[in-house]
Amino acid sequence: MIRVSIGLEWSITAPQGNPLGMKVVDLLVKVEEQGSLAQACTVCGVSYRYAWTLIREAEKVLGQPVLTMSRGRGSALTVLGARLVWAHRRIQARLTPLLDSLASEVGAEIERVVSPQPTQLRLHASHGFAVQLLHVALNRQNVAHELKYCGTAEALESLAQGECDVAGFHVPIGEFAQAVIEHLGPALDDPDLRVIRLATRRQGLMTLPGNPKKVYGLEDLARDGVRFINRQPGSGTRFLFDQMLKSKRIAPADVRGYEQYEYTHAAVAAFVASGMADAGMGVEVPARQFKLEFVPLQQESYFLLCHADRVGAPTVQQLLEVLRSAEFQQAVHGLPGYSPDRMGTVETVAEALPVFKAWQQGRSRSAVAPS
Repeated sequence: MIRVSIGLEWSITAPQGNPLGMKVVDLLVKVEEQGSLAQACTVCGVSYRYAWTLIREAEKVLGQPVLTMSRGRGSALTVLGARLVWAHRRIQARLTPLLDSLASEVGAEIERVVSPQPTQLRLHASHGFAVQLLHVALNRQNVAHELKYCGTAEALESLAQGECDVAGFHVPIGEFAQAVIEHLGPALDDPDLRVIRLATRRQGLMTLPGNPKKVYGLEDLARDGVRFINRQPGSGTRFLFDQMLKSKRIAPADVRGYEQYEYTHAAVAAFVASGMADAGMGVEVPARQFKLEFVPLQQESYFLLCHADRVGAPTVQQLLEVLRSAEFQQAVHGLPGYSPDRMGTVETVAEALPVFKAWQQGRSRSAVAPS
């Protein structure tokens, strides 16, 4: 199987010096994680002397210290050093899913040329951490596949148009399920479709450490002085957020920052962690990664969708084998807020989503009702 890797690298240049590359940024990231320059050197595999050379070069270029040392207290980043680390993590959060998706697509195109009869699993799904783990697991099992991250609506449209074999989508559990099914229903209304269970996950509000603005619910987003960062239009999380606002009778215009958005949960977390917003909507994993507070608001199920005649295909069977493995289920269970939900079970749409069956029945009654 052809695998393409696209790296993420950036540099910073000040008028008075040469460009600073990833080595010094990586070192500062490890200092923050490890709490000392000595431990960071061990993790990075560099000498203490070389590390200080990098630090001094950075400070010469930037004109300010990036690191402070205290006897008995290890190392600490200065405001500038912390900002460099934040910049790196925000770049990673925003671009890594895009680069992973692009690498997968490019690899799939090359595979089609070099393999006489290439058989690949085409997976289109909104970005999620269980899907991200699935991508890694499929690579480990040498399952030829193409992963494309996109919004839920786009993924389902790709499946309908035959542009992918499996599409990912998520549906809230409880009061907002009906609204989502009414929105997605036409794309699911095909008796030939089959749902593959993946996981449940928590959605909620990510806030700054200590939650200084006291954001505990959607009502708090409408208060003066609270800044919000949204997800992009077309994403399942954005649609869920809109439904939740509607249920609380909160107008989008009352939420400062409603029109500003990021394309992944991790990018939302990085935006909040930077201090540019007080809260953002997303799953729990990146909130923990960025050391943010997390206020759970909604449980939802994440599913994979395919056509019945594809369930028996070798690539889909390999997918199911990975999903049903104890190793993969344990990995998903280790994600904050995630839980395997009869993972790898194949059902009809109505079996997996009782609310969908009610939507079908309601639509049928409307169709035969006298005018």
